[in-house]
Amino acid sequence: VAYRDQQMAEAEGKRKEILATFHQTLDQQDNLLLYGNLQGDVTVVEFFDYQCGYCKKVFTDVVNVVDEDQNVRLVLKEMPILGPASRMASEAAIAANKQGKYFEMHRALMEHKGRLNDTVIFDLAQQAGLDIAKLKEDMKSDDVNAMIETNLALANTLDVRGTPAFVIGDQLVPGAMDSAELKAKIQKVRNGENS
Repeated sequence: VAYRDQQMAEAEGKRKEILATFHQTLDQQDNLLLYGNLQGDVTVVEFFDYQCGYCKKVFTDVVNVVDEDQNVRLVLKEMPILGPASRMASEAAIAANKQGKYFEMHRALMEHKGRLNDTVIFDLAQQAGLDIAKLKEDMKSDDVNAMIETNLALANTLDVRGTPAFVIGDQLVPGAMDSAELKAKIQKVRNGENS
């Protein structure tokens, strides 16, 4: 038991080191997909998949908390792990950023009820006001693929095993949270209770 506890403590220590480095490099990335106050005093990072029911369930709570707080920066990390349609949805959302409509596409995909496929994804893109021909071209670009691969590698490094998962302060929070839990975790970071 003591050995197992030591192993768990070492793993937790290593994760905190990784998270500290992660936060330092986060601000140096110019390809971040952001929402909220870009200079906010607390950064919430969310890993998600567009076909994840729990991700869709927490979407409204997360957006409402960020909208209400006015001092939170939300960093969205596409983590398409639930099949080819998830990957295509992430590619479309990231490519939508090239038309200045990332969050519109993100919202459309998150609020969609039911499974995703090519037709649904491009219908949602059209409703979000995107130029579909440009979107399809942009989806093939190397930087879109690179962002997804970077996010997947980062999730692996942080030991994120499913979606949604959040990084708030130096804490990795796996699973869905309601708005009260999210607000409490943000307040803990502000109070300096960062673990």
